[in-house]
Amino acid sequence: MLNFLLYAAAALIWGSTWLGIKLQLTQVPPVLSVGYRFCLASLMLLIYCMLRNKPLAFSRRDHLFMAIQGFSLFGLGYCMSYLATSYLTSGLVAVVFSTILMWNILNLRIFMGQAIAWRAFWGGLLGLSGICIVFWHDLSAFTATRGLIGLSFGLIGAYLASVGNVVGARNASCGVPVTQANAYGMAYGGLLTLAIHFGGGGELVMDWTVGYLAPMLYLTVFGSVVAFGCYMLLIGRIGAEYAAYATLLMPIIALLLSTLFEDFLWTANTAIGVVVVLTGNLFILTPAAILTRAYRRIKAI
Repeated sequence: MLNFLLYAAAALIWGSTWLGIKLQLTQVPPVLSVGYRFCLASLMLLIYCMLRNKPLAFSRRDHLFMAIQGFSLFGLGYCMSYLATSYLTSGLVAVVFSTILMWNILNLRIFMGQAIAWRAFWGGLLGLSGICIVFWHDLSAFTATRGLIGLSFGLIGAYLASVGNVVGARNASCGVPVTQANAYGMAYGGLLTLAIHFGGGGELVMDWTVGYLAPMLYLTVFGSVVAFGCYMLLIGRIGAEYAAYATLLMPIIALLLSTLFEDFLWTANTAIGVVVVLTGNLFILTPAAILTRAYRRIKAI
C-alpha cells in the first residue's frame, strides 16, 4: 500500500507540474520564474539538511560537479522547458521531455562509457519516431512554426536535463548524498538563471497574484521537494529500475490535465505518436530479462 501511495504521489505531482509551469507564464519572464523556483527550493532543502544534521561540507571538486549538475538540469534545462511551454500545451511538452530517458542512455554511453542495451536502442528509436509522428505537421512545413520552435526548446531542455542526471549519478557514486547534491545543485541552477536574466538587462519583476504565486509554491514545495522525496523513498524500497516507472506515467497525467484545462485537441497523429513514445519509454525502462520472458510467452501463444 505504501509503495502504491509513493508511486501515485510522485507520478501525480510530476505529471501536474507541467500545467503549473503553464500557469506561471504571466508577466514574469520564464527565466526569472525558474530562478525564483529553484532558489526557494534550494533554501528549503538546505534548511531541511540543517535541521536533520546532514553534512553540508564538500570539497571544491564536488561543488564543481554539483554546479555542473545544477547549471544543466535545474538551470538551463528548465529554462528550455519553460520556454517550450510558451509555444506548446503543457501536455505536449511533457511528452517531449520524456525523451530524457533516451538521452540518459546516450549520455551514459558518451560520458561514462556505459554500453547501450538493445532494448534501449530500439526504445530510443521508437521514442524519436513517436515525436516525429506527433509533430509531423510542423516538421513537414519546413518553416519555423510555433510547434517546431516549442519542440526544439523541449528537446534541448530534455538533453540538458539528461546531462544533469548523468552528472548527478557521478556525484552519488562519489559519495555525495542526493539530497545535499540537489540542494546545492538547485542553488547553482537558480543563481545561474538569475544571472542570465539580470545580465541580459532584465528587471526585477514579481507577480503577486494568487494565479502566479500558487503555481510557484506548488512547483517549489511539491514538484521540487515532496515528489523527489517520495521517489527516493520508492527507490529505497523497490529499487531504481522499478521506481523509474513513475516517470512513464508523467506524460499521461500531463496530457489528461492539458485536455481538461488547456482545451488540448487530440488528432490521429497525436494519439498514435504518444502511444509510440510511451512504448519506446517502456522498452527503455523494462529490464531485458522481463522483455525476453514476455516475448517467449507471446511467441508460445
